[in-house]
Amino acid sequence: MKQLNSSSVQRNNTFSSIFVKFGVCFLFLGLAYRLFSSSFVQFSPVLLGDGGDTGLAVDTTTPPPQLLAEPPPETTDADVSPGSHNASQNFTETCDLFTGEWIPDPNGPMYTNTTCRTIESPQNCMKNGRPDFDYVYWRWKPRDCNLPKFDPKKFLNIMRYKSLALIGDSIMRNHVQSLLCMLSPVEEAVEIYHDKTYRNRRWSFPTHHFTVSVIWSPFLMKAFTFEDDNGVSTGLIKLHLDEVDPVWTNAYEDLDYVIIAGGKWFLKSALYYENKTLVGCHNCYNENITQLGFGYAYEKALNSTFKFMADSKREKNKTPFILFRTSAPDHFENGEWDTGGYCNRSRPFKMGEIEINDTDEIMRRVELGEFERAYSSFNDGEVSLMRMFDPTMLSLLRPDGHPGVYREFHPYEGKGRDAKIQNDCLHWCLPGPIDSWNDLIMEMLVKDLKL
Repeated sequence: MKQLNSSSVQRNNTFSSIFVKFGVCFLFLGLAYRLFSSSFVQFSPVLLGDGGDTGLAVDTTTPPPQLLAEPPPETTDADVSPGSHNASQNFTETCDLFTGEWIPDPNGPMYTNTTCRTIESPQNCMKNGRPDFDYVYWRWKPRDCNLPKFDPKKFLNIMRYKSLALIGDSIMRNHVQSLLCMLSPVEEAVEIYHDKTYRNRRWSFPTHHFTVSVIWSPFLMKAFTFEDDNGVSTGLIKLHLDEVDPVWTNAYEDLDYVIIAGGKWFLKSALYYENKTLVGCHNCYNENITQLGFGYAYEKALNSTFKFMADSKREKNKTPFILFRTSAPDHFENGEWDTGGYCNRSRPFKMGEIEINDTDEIMRRVELGEFERAYSSFNDGEVSLMRMFDPTMLSLLRPDGHPGVYREFHPYEGKGRDAKIQNDCLHWCLPGPIDSWNDLIMEMLVKDLKL
């Protein structure tokens, strides 16, 4: 009996020893898997700094406190947008491309601040020392449909033997840089023209016989301005509300595609003329001149712009495809650009977290009203293809995408933390949120032109 019990205990000890060994093995396997998987899923940004080394350029001086966001939620497979326009069957006729949300995009931008050579210094936020980079890992997702990523090869094929012009203010210049960068993986643009100030420029894509122009016309109307490159004015702007600017109208008839917009320049103090007669002003502070306000001028200017397009004597088969872009909101907080306003948020807003301000609301109301009136008249007129490109509200949700103080190269270098540095909370970092505008334009072309 004792012998039986001894054997039984021995067998139990042997079993226990084997069990413990298995347990230890599983423990080490689990630990190894944890280490492997965490290394595997972690990704590093490919953006390069001013030193040229792999990794982000981080300003070693002390920046202002950032309004940090919580980590973005994980993206599910259902959220991932197809990478090709072959998936456009997911687009419905009733889908509003401009209503949706910004969702995380772990793939990041399709170009970097070193792979694209057309980024101008004020928008080259990474090179200028911006220390955070989360703002490049978001993409726009319409609520009711998928939005394919921009396809540079297909875009260039659509534009083969065509011409495109972006007409407006410095936001158009910002936009054209983004477009050139997103096309650069297929073909780099070659600059073939610029004026003395580099405000009017043209690029060619030789293998596709495609040209892109940016035309400086911030009012779209004939105007005389009296200010330097820093926006310091020495006199009131003289704006003729019934005379379209020949800078863009002289080129209009040779264009195949047009992106056109007004913008923030209408907020500047100005004298207004109609039929070459002074009719009023905005912020002129002269009791002998009627204060009409910028909304009046903006409405008149858009009306004159659309009238010119409708009245243009052109062959219908040469009518340009026109995208009228609504205005881009700014995100200055606690002041304006010249009164200490800043923008240092680090994540997108969600819908309902921010409302459009009164000024932008006035501009938007004018844009929607004038476009609606013009669109109905164009259906039977010379202009048969005109669409509204409406990034206002989706751009409103991106306070994190502006250069802020990083419009300058390492702005805090040699300065204290409390140094007063002018912020840019209107234009967009490159790469950055404005790249999504090209995703939207690509989808509009594919849908409306049935390409």
